[in-house]
Amino acid sequence: MSDFSSMGLNEPIISAIKKLGFNEPTEVQKKSIPLLIDKPKDIVSLAQTGTGKTAAFGLPILHHIDMESKKTQALIIAPTRELCLQITSELKKYAVNFKRLNIVSVYGGSSIQEQAKSIKKGAQIIRNQKCGRLRLKCTECSIFDVPEKLCCNYIRIVR
Repeated sequence: MSDFSSMGLNEPIISAIKKLGFNEPTEVQKKSIPLLIDKPKDIVSLAQTGTGKTAAFGLPILHHIDMESKKTQALIIAPTRELCLQITSELKKYAVNFKRLNIVSVYGGSSIQEQAKSIKKGAQIIRNQKCGRLRLKCTECSIFDVPEKLCCNYIRIVR
C-alpha cells in the first residue's frame, strides 16, 4: 500500500491527511493501519520517535468512531502531559472534517471540574496522562502509548 487512499480509510480522514501535506505513509503506518482498519485487534507497534505512530493508531480510531454516539469509544494513555497534548493536537488535525467529534485531554495541573464537564458532554475519545484511577463504562479500544514509561496503578474498564 503506497498511499493512504489505498488503506481503506474513509474520505474525511483522507482529505485531512492531504491538507496536512502527507502523501505516503511511513513504515509503521503501512504495517499498522491496514491491520486496524479491517477488523480492530490487539497489536504492538514499535518505532522510533517521529515515525508517525500517532497516525498509525489514531487514523484507524477515527475511522471506526461512531459520530452519532457520545459514549467514550477510545481511551489513549501516555506517560506525560506534553505527549498527552501532542497526541490530542495531532488527532484533532486528522479529525478536522468530523464536526461532531469530541476529543478530551485529561491531565494534572488543569481544572478537573472542566475536564469532567467536557467528558460528560460526550467525549468519543479521551486522551489521558497516566492515571491513578479511571473508570469508564463503554470503551471500544484502549491505546497505551510508550507503555514502558507508564505507571498506571489501576485501570478498570467495564464492558
